[in-house]
Amino acid sequence: MSAYRTASLDEIASEKWPHWIPVRHHFGIQSFGINLWRGRDDGTVIPEHDEGESGEPELYWVAEGHATFTVDGEEVDAPAGTCVWVTESRAKRAARTDRGSETLVLAVSAGAPGEVYAPDGWDSKYLD
Repeated sequence: MSAYRTASLDEIASEKWPHWIPVRHHFGIQSFGINLWRGRDDGTVIPEHDEGESGEPELYWVAEGHATFTVDGEEVDAPAGTCVWVTESRAKRAARTDRGSETLVLAVSAGAPGEVYAPDGWDSKYLD
């Protein structure tokens, strides 16, 4: 058994959800959350949501393209290379782009402060 695995983003992308790249699920990662999101034709990169139930903070990194995040009603301009760290779990957040699939955003989550991360399974239901 090898000490590592590799996969291209296109191998990981779900046929059913081509704009969501379920990295955590693909590799069976249990110690942190990690996914990538591609911009859609309608401009959505990351759908609006909060992490109030889980309490998890999230870090977003714009790997390619250009996104505009909205965090608790405040717009954040995010060209490629920008990190956006959302510490308040109840803050509504979303990302949009006018560059379609040219925009790629990495999302990483961890356990709530002082707690160990445990996957809650939201990603598995999308792959069924």
